[in-house]
Amino acid sequence: MDLDDIRGLTGAINTSLGEFFEKESNYLRAVGSELNPVADALGRFLLDSGKRLRPLFATIGYLGAGGELTPQVIRATSSLELVHVCALIHDDVMDASDTRRGAPAIHKQFEAIHDTEGLHGNSEQFGVASAILLGDLALIWAAKALHESGLPSENILRSLPIYDEMRVELMAGQYLDVYEQALASESVERSLKVARYKSGKYSIERPLHFGATLAAEISPRVISTYSDYGLPLGEAFQLRDDVMGVFGDPAKTGKPAGDDLREGKRTVLAAMTLSRATAAQRAEFLEFFGRKDLDLTQIDALRQIIVDTGALAELETMIEVMTFKAHDALTHGGITPQAVIFLNEMAVAATQRSS
Repeated sequence: MDLDDIRGLTGAINTSLGEFFEKESNYLRAVGSELNPVADALGRFLLDSGKRLRPLFATIGYLGAGGELTPQVIRATSSLELVHVCALIHDDVMDASDTRRGAPAIHKQFEAIHDTEGLHGNSEQFGVASAILLGDLALIWAAKALHESGLPSENILRSLPIYDEMRVELMAGQYLDVYEQALASESVERSLKVARYKSGKYSIERPLHFGATLAAEISPRVISTYSDYGLPLGEAFQLRDDVMGVFGDPAKTGKPAGDDLREGKRTVLAAMTLSRATAAQRAEFLEFFGRKDLDLTQIDALRQIIVDTGALAELETMIEVMTFKAHDALTHGGITPQAVIFLNEMAVAATQRSS
């Protein structure tokens, strides 16, 4: 197993997730055939796609703190992908998103099962209930994967405060996102806070901290360097996601064109647009923003307002500045040279992606 580059690390993580899923899905299927769709859906969601960013950052965080990679370490860091699966499944329910990665979202899959099997009750409610439970199961599996990784108990215990804090911050960020939608916020500062907690911290900073604590006693210098790198890069990562939610190619994002516009997502990009818009632009934007029946002509009109106000250019500048801060943080020292190489590469992957 070649672990000298990102591709090798990703392959090792994929192998570990496959082995874990096979064991756990066999247990589910043994409970009863009714759970076969649950195992099948989670298997596709977990194994068929995903960039493995969070396990990768955790693995690199471990290397940066001086740890040597073993299969047990990979099993532990891979657990973060299951936290991410939970977040995505629940996110699609909260956003009422019909698709994920070019396929029906989990709640839509189980809604279809209800219809196909002619079950009693409301198919939409069945789909939502099933998705909530599958998301919860993924979160339970995440803890199980960590606890059964085979690492010494003292290493796992040392990592738990960070692991727990990461999950609390994720749920806090998810609630902030829901609340900002209900508030119809137009504040750039508030939207940045959502980006920080909903995605930024749990995608990069906390996985790095988690990996470091798996490797050794907490080093303030290492933790500080990881925060100086992870916080700006995490926000830049989410801002790139916001751009793709409006301007992304559906063939690459797996989401319909302009999906964030249909959902009326209160992102930093939307807040910047409204803060810079003329009265006429503002009126037109708010007339269509958040309408589920938006057609491509209306989406293009909203996109043009975003461009014409200068909001897109301003956001791209923010992403560039934040990414520079992340690269610069790697000169602060305290982490291994190999980790510095990996983290510079990951900064590019996180902010210049198209899917």
